[in-house]
Amino acid sequence: MILLPHEKPIAEMAETIHRFKEQNRKNPVWSKEEVTRMERKLGELKARIYEELQPWERVAICRHPQRPHALDYLNNLCEEYVEIFGDRTFQDDHAVITAFGKIGGRKILFVGQEKGKDTESRLFRNFGMMHPEGYRKAMRAMRLAAKFNIPVVTLIDTPGAYPGLTAEERGQGWAIANNLWEMARLPTPILSVVIGEGCSGGALGIGVSDTIGMLEHAYYSVISPEGCSSILWKDGGKTETAAAALKMQVENLIPLGLVDAKIAEPPGGAHIDPAVVYRNVSLFIENELERLQNLPVDLLLETRYQKFRKMGRFSFHETSI
Repeated sequence: MILLPHEKPIAEMAETIHRFKEQNRKNPVWSKEEVTRMERKLGELKARIYEELQPWERVAICRHPQRPHALDYLNNLCEEYVEIFGDRTFQDDHAVITAFGKIGGRKILFVGQEKGKDTESRLFRNFGMMHPEGYRKAMRAMRLAAKFNIPVVTLIDTPGAYPGLTAEERGQGWAIANNLWEMARLPTPILSVVIGEGCSGGALGIGVSDTIGMLEHAYYSVISPEGCSSILWKDGGKTETAAAALKMQVENLIPLGLVDAKIAEPPGGAHIDPAVVYRNVSLFIENELERLQNLPVDLLLETRYQKFRKMGRFSFHETSI
């Protein structure tokens, strides 16, 4: 298992306890009370480390190579699903998965940004960075879902939209802007879950929703900590400072109305026990869709509009010269 820096003291202590137990099987040296005491100290160490996690450490959890991605959620949440491909204009974008599936017998359209798990799949998925055809593909699927009154669930996990020249040539900015416009008035419930990185317009291009849930160690931000560090301080080494300044974790975003709900992860992150996260995300989706599907379409759209209209509150003070 890949260890993050803050996980190493936990792993070392757990390994020590394991060795003591193995020794005791052959030649009892440690009493049961002593082993129990060490296990209790391990629990206290875990609790202290996880309670004192810094924003940059939580970014590392969010980017853990073994963290579940969109395809994992589809495979573990859905009773069955059928993927659809292409934007009917240019080509299929593998950075985004669009699939009709079922949870608890309820039909849902899933739109998920997929990063991949190893070198080959990450290259195939373009590290979760969508091209313009990816946003058009997502919108094509959403329109199809709305036509048949099927709710939409988007799984957000991207370091940003693909910034290459070819993407700009094919209208990257226009594709994202068009999705914002179309999602704002799509006549079916839309639910978004930030499962990993939710970075910049690349995330917002599939994030205009009636309800936005966010995993405990995910982040949702206008820019990555690395990008912020480079722009503000002209120093790529200030990522920890940038991560803290951006206030991009769920507890920072809920009071601002940018995110609606926190979805719990196991202590240490989703990669520790993915089954817990799948269950929590499934419950969140089912409960929210049950509520949203009871709303008349006119009220649904007006509530969605007002939700985003209220974002960006600010204050100013007059000063005398």
